[in-house]
Amino acid sequence: MKRLPQLIALMFGTLALPHVQAADDNDALQTVEVRGIRETLKRNLAEKRDSLNVVDSVSAEDLGKFPDKNVADSLQRVPGISVDRTWGEGRDIFVRGTDKNLNMTQLNGQSVASAYWWKNDAQSRGFNYDILPSELVGSLDVYKSPSADLDEGSIGGLVIVRTRKPLQFKKPFTAQVSAEATYSDLPKKTDPQFSGMANWINEAKTFGVLVALSRQERTMRRDGLENFTDATKYNIVDQNGVVTPNVYASWGGGTPIFRQDRERTTGNITLQLRPTPQSDISLNYMNSDMSMDNSNQNYLWQIGGLADAQNNIRIDNPRFISNSDGGKSVVGGTVGPVTGVSFEPIYREAYVKSKVLDLEGTYDGDNWRLHAQAGTTSGAGGSEHDRNFWFTGNTRATINIAPDTYEVKYLDMSPLDGTKLTLQGARDWIRRMESKEKYAQADLTLDLDNPFIKSVRTGLKFRDNKVQNRRTIGTVGPGSPGWISYTLADLSTGASPLISQEAATAGSLTQFAWVNDALASSKGFAMYDKGMVYKEAKGEYYRIKEKISAGYVRADFASGKWRGDFGARLVRTQQTSEAYQDLDGKGNYVLGSVKRSYSDVLPNVNVVYDFRKDLLLRAAASRVMARNTFSDLSASTEVSGTTNAATAGNPLLNPYHANQVEIGAEWYFADASLLSATAFAKKLDTFIYTSTAMENVAGVQRPVTRPHNADNGAKVNGIELQWQQAFGSTGFGTVVNFTYTDAKAGALAGGRRLNVVGNSKNQLNASVFYEKNSYSVRLSYNYRSKSYGGLNQGGQDVNSAYGQWDATANWDITPQYSIYASAVNLNNELIRTNTTDGLPVGVYENGARYSVGLRGKF
Repeated sequence: MKRLPQLIALMFGTLALPHVQAADDNDALQTVEVRGIRETLKRNLAEKRDSLNVVDSVSAEDLGKFPDKNVADSLQRVPGISVDRTWGEGRDIFVRGTDKNLNMTQLNGQSVASAYWWKNDAQSRGFNYDILPSELVGSLDVYKSPSADLDEGSIGGLVIVRTRKPLQFKKPFTAQVSAEATYSDLPKKTDPQFSGMANWINEAKTFGVLVALSRQERTMRRDGLENFTDATKYNIVDQNGVVTPNVYASWGGGTPIFRQDRERTTGNITLQLRPTPQSDISLNYMNSDMSMDNSNQNYLWQIGGLADAQNNIRIDNPRFISNSDGGKSVVGGTVGPVTGVSFEPIYREAYVKSKVLDLEGTYDGDNWRLHAQAGTTSGAGGSEHDRNFWFTGNTRATINIAPDTYEVKYLDMSPLDGTKLTLQGARDWIRRMESKEKYAQADLTLDLDNPFIKSVRTGLKFRDNKVQNRRTIGTVGPGSPGWISYTLADLSTGASPLISQEAATAGSLTQFAWVNDALASSKGFAMYDKGMVYKEAKGEYYRIKEKISAGYVRADFASGKWRGDFGARLVRTQQTSEAYQDLDGKGNYVLGSVKRSYSDVLPNVNVVYDFRKDLLLRAAASRVMARNTFSDLSASTEVSGTTNAATAGNPLLNPYHANQVEIGAEWYFADASLLSATAFAKKLDTFIYTSTAMENVAGVQRPVTRPHNADNGAKVNGIELQWQQAFGSTGFGTVVNFTYTDAKAGALAGGRRLNVVGNSKNQLNASVFYEKNSYSVRLSYNYRSKSYGGLNQGGQDVNSAYGQWDATANWDITPQYSIYASAVNLNNELIRTNTTDGLPVGVYENGARYSVGLRGKF
């Protein structure tokens, strides 16, 4: 399997092979699955042209042609969308320069409860795209301008993912199966992937059953270089006793090697019944279960972690830089000799689960339609165990950090010598993040015999959701029953592989003695599990209950060349944020809660002018809103898993509101071809920023960071350009879109002005394809310019520009069987983050992935 990339390269060259006739239209699998890249692009454009909203659509066959394992990776081809690839696959999306938390994704028009496995992940309102493989998707729509009947909660855009339904198929029985092997370049591993779908409908075409299953395994490795920035200020004392007070210092940094075994099993069952020609009832159940066991071994240096009880850090020849807030940060010098080196291997038994049960029905009367939908969804994520080892050793360490530079030299030892580090303690975290929602809605559409208003739609919707987070902490160390102070050599069988070869500079640490996985379990866990003492971290518990009631009226109009819709949505939100409070600062927690409610009126209008059959103009205006993340709304205080710092929520945060307008033109100048331009403007009434202050947390003084509403909002103005063209009968075609955004945030108290979080000024998605006879090849490039994160150690995080190349190929051997191949992140693009002041935060390498598979359709 080490030759898999070469096999895929051969696959991409199969255009020179003898011609094999592709499937004709009579052999098409189903009405919703149009064969071929060109035909699916043509279908997507037809849906875009006919829509009253500013919307982009992607159909099932198009998803199958992308080199993607989840829907977020497929969405990156849509104009105005970029993807967060921190963990190698797309997990969160950014739309039109807005932060990922200001966009919402739904499944079949409803929210999906989701969670994350990592302790440091915030409980957001975002959709965890990890849970949904693209094989289960029938289509997806990205709404950039709202209508009153669409759920509120998005400022950038609303994504609706739609699964297939049984009665969309023409044939009595349909089946599709695929099997592939995926090779990940960094861990040098090959993993299997399987998916299948079977659909049956009765002879009368009044009842059908669809069953779909996807099983994906992936061996993941991510190399990094890290700097654990911190908001704490210290007194820096040099070798001559000179004191520099009130200086920021990173807790430390290191060279992590992260490895994860992902196993995702997702199933979907849909029953559909048409008891009469006027009625339709469907029941949909989806279950996604991901095992995400992983380990992270990090060879560490410390600065802030070496502070004494008086907050002093002794550093020989310290070097400083200035911060945007007027302070200083230490960026170099020599620490030690006591505890000059640390090493932390972490082993996690992690998971993410999500379920959806949805019942939907429609009834068509004379000039009216009734639609109803109700269901429940639940999600959970976290770790059954999150065990670490904490080794330290005595040495001097010389540190040098600068933008994209993470350098350390241990002066009195070799990192390859495991005998120099001794086990000092261990801990275990058991964490569970849960989310549940129940929903019900009813919609009535009346068709009118009116020269202008063609139909009126009205409806009600109720949502009742709960989120909860809790953590239990286990501790063990010297003096505990059965404790053994192992050296690293006792649990090691040699050196780690070479790490961060693409990101390392001359002084970076790229190899060290590490813990053997088998010895970690047989000697390490077996030893300290005997004495581990567990206690609930009450300060980190929170539960948020939210009830949302909405009603709307929407009118669709058409007159001559004009068409569109207008309406308003009235929403009331009731929130209760519950958490344990440390009222006396001594760890004596008392359960408390904060209640609040607010209402919103959200009008909108969408207008289309069909100038010619192939040319139309669009305009839209609306008021939209988005709610804050659940972590930000919590009343809890959570201590960092790495530094001395803590983060807390603010249950009194106000939601985001925005007034937005857009105007554009679309020219459908040829078959499967489009030229379009859309200008848009969004004015937000607030944004979230954080402040940090020293607080007493359970008897320990810690810097606590809390979120606040800014008094001034933000403006996001931009233009979206799209060019799609099939070049006649040559087989070649292209899809290119570019989005430019100019985003500015208002000033904070004191006059400081921040960059808009999540915004990239430039986004480019470009694909070229060739499709003829039985062959198709696509090469894609996705680029986003630098983007901004939150406040960090006196400055603001900056994520460097990111550009990634992907490719896919397909060969229809027969009308029923095809071979396909894909290559993802061909250029092995790195993910880099620094602060605006020049402090490095992290650089990560995920490596390329290659797949080859066989697909059968019956």
